[in-house]
Amino acid sequence: MDIKISVKNLDAFYGKNKVLKNISIDIPKNKVVAIIGPSGCGKSTFLRCLNRMHEVVGGTITGSIEVDGEDLTRTDPVLLRKRLGMVFQKPNPFPTMSIFNNVAAGLRFNGVRNKKILTPIVERSLKQAALWDEVKDNLEDSGVNISGGQQQRLCIARTLAVDPEVILMDEPASALDPISTSKIEELIFELKKNYTIVIVTHNMQQAARVSDFTAFFYMGELIEFDKTTKIFTNPSNKKTEEYVTGRFG
Repeated sequence: MDIKISVKNLDAFYGKNKVLKNISIDIPKNKVVAIIGPSGCGKSTFLRCLNRMHEVVGGTITGSIEVDGEDLTRTDPVLLRKRLGMVFQKPNPFPTMSIFNNVAAGLRFNGVRNKKILTPIVERSLKQAALWDEVKDNLEDSGVNISGGQQQRLCIARTLAVDPEVILMDEPASALDPISTSKIEELIFELKKNYTIVIVTHNMQQAARVSDFTAFFYMGELIEFDKTTKIFTNPSNKKTEEYVTGRFG
């Protein structure tokens, strides 16, 4: 199995407070990895470490994170975030921009200005995000004038437009209704053909539905990492079993 991201002995800190403890995990290419665990266990911090956003909020890390064998701690963070795109919990389209310009924002930031180049990429990204048919006649409308579920798919299209290798998703459906959630889950299933996806979710059923592998975090530690079917039917660790069966969390 091809490994896309290799994390070794990762510790993450806020000041002197250690929030991740000695995390080692290999994330396979073109698979969906779900990160589960109770609130405050370090799931979102782990995700932010992968594209070095943990440093933006004043955190520090030790250990190593490699993508395709390249040490991320030595990579320019701007280039890194192009390779590892992030979709946040709450849809965050740019309110002053049209739907078209929302998708094109990352490309423009990277110096692409020519509309002849931008237009086909915007269309492709909206199609990949399963949004094109719903917005193709309203591309100049504001990105905030569509539903929450559509806004989240717009944010996914914006991430896809810069052609990342990995998509990081921090509870991407937690603010959405069941129909929108279902569309996001279908989308994840489609996207893994071309991308490696790491998704933090508090929704156990969602983890079981969308992921190939699941990592269970508890109190800053990685307790267990295995195929999703094993984690949910026959986990090796008693704490994992107690969490997935709803005895705590």
